[in-house]
Amino acid sequence: MLNGIFIALFAGSVLVAAFSGTMAETNQAALDAAKNAVMVIAFGLIGPMALWLGFMRVLRDAGFMSSIARALSPVMVRLFPDVPAEHPAMGAMILNLSANVLGLGNAATPFGLKAMRELETLNPRPGVATNAMALFLAINTSGVAVLPLGVIAIRASLGSTNAAGILVPSVLATLCSTALAVVIAKWLERRALFAAERTGAGAPAGAAPASAAAAAITGIDEAEQIAGLHARSDPTRRLLFAGYAVLLAVALVLQLANGGASAPGFESLKEVLNTWLLPVLMATIVLFGFARRVKVYDSFIAGAREGFEIAVMIIPFLVAILVGVAMLDKSGALGALIGAVAPVTSLVGFPAEALPMALIRPLSGSGAMAVMTQTMTTHGPDSFIGFLVSVISGSTETTFYVLALYFGSVGVRAARHTVLACLAADFAGIAAALFFSRIFF
Repeated sequence: MLNGIFIALFAGSVLVAAFSGTMAETNQAALDAAKNAVMVIAFGLIGPMALWLGFMRVLRDAGFMSSIARALSPVMVRLFPDVPAEHPAMGAMILNLSANVLGLGNAATPFGLKAMRELETLNPRPGVATNAMALFLAINTSGVAVLPLGVIAIRASLGSTNAAGILVPSVLATLCSTALAVVIAKWLERRALFAAERTGAGAPAGAAPASAAAAAITGIDEAEQIAGLHARSDPTRRLLFAGYAVLLAVALVLQLANGGASAPGFESLKEVLNTWLLPVLMATIVLFGFARRVKVYDSFIAGAREGFEIAVMIIPFLVAILVGVAMLDKSGALGALIGAVAPVTSLVGFPAEALPMALIRPLSGSGAMAVMTQTMTTHGPDSFIGFLVSVISGSTETTFYVLALYFGSVGVRAARHTVLACLAADFAGIAAALFFSRIFF
């Protein structure tokens, strides 16, 4: 599908430019976009990306992922009654969601693939998605990450004065989409239309056997190593951490009491959150690592190095999408498209300019990142449109990529109600992103 979108961007832009007489502008837009994708956006992203991946590495080395896994375990046992608590599938699902919550995609995907392999061993109808598979993927595609640090990094690189302002609305929107994903998946699995008995699909020829070794999944060894990290806390350091938190809380109360914020009520709380959230989050992560006996500086440097590599790695995606969108814009095609859909989207208060982000997010993470960057470059990271596309990115997931990858890994051809549940989660995430963006912007 992405291939078709890519072709349509370029072929459609040139065709519209040919008839509208904007070929010169389209030509220059393509050259400028290619240059800006590398010289301005990718290079500008290196610093913020290195910063936040450095902090994420500190959390990882402090065993935060295993802490999340322990917290999720009781909930997962109740959500997946068909999966025995001691079964390897349960452990893999818990670790997958823990990695997603922490934003560790490099660990989440191997655990997700392993979970699907293990769930297939419980499947009485190979080739047909089980209720557990459908629910697991619905939760995965609901955007369960609660630390959208990559989006914050992009906003900071584009000059946002409130880069972390999307954190709270993104978390709230994610919670809404995940809750709806669970409710819809549970409801649909009981409908006779989606009963597993109604499908005649079987295991496709040449499919990997259900007992295939999980160790064969690329990256599983590294993922398991990450999940196994559990640094022991030091009582004295933990006490210092608690004392620091108390002092910060006192300072916050004093500032609010002394009229430190210029606006009253909820606006005052938003103002304080916007200015305090980022520095407090940085200090909290550092002290959390300190309390867990982590060599914080060394860990940060290792993570920052990964940030540099990622910023360079996404350059091809940025060039491809940004050039296509720039050509579509200057040719006049994008303006015509926005004008056509604006009367419909305006009925619910959704800016038509944010529609490309909502459409491409379920298809490609890298493509969505490029579209989000282009949108914020055009309208400004601190505009409502820039704020909204950032929250959408931080609270939704690449649905069709996840479905194709995970189902393809075990040869599932009959998805039953999975696609509907995942699309419902996408819709809920976008609607919640709009709702909370209106409140917190």
